[in-house]
Amino acid sequence: MLEINRPEIVAQVREVFLRYEAALQANDVPTLEELFWNAPETTRYGVGENLYGWPAISAFRRSGKLGRFTRTLMNTVITTYGSDFATANTEYQRDGEASPGRETKTLIRTPEGWRIASAHASLLGVTV
Repeated sequence: MLEINRPEIVAQVREVFLRYEAALQANDVPTLEELFWNAPETTRYGVGENLYGWPAISAFRRSGKLGRFTRTLMNTVITTYGSDFATANTEYQRDGEASPGRETKTLIRTPEGWRIASAHASLLGVTV
């Protein structure tokens, strides 16, 4: 039977989620790189880019396109499925930006710890 939201697993994933959020706002590239699964299957769909594989995600982070910023998270939902798979969904509002955003992360437990295997960020009300 698949156990949903075991408290100790949710706590582990929340810790990684918050660590990533702090690194994101500080533009702490080494931590951001560490928390993404270093594998060719890893994906990150951003507001303006589609990245396939850890090297592409790393190159994007190292490009400095995002820099430092602040944002407020709202309605964060972390769900764990068993002890090795989780999702983290949140809404956010970046300071100085009109459009609110939303973000989804899929996390897996690896031998190195919890890692983001897939991420997707988008802005509400923005069309490309």
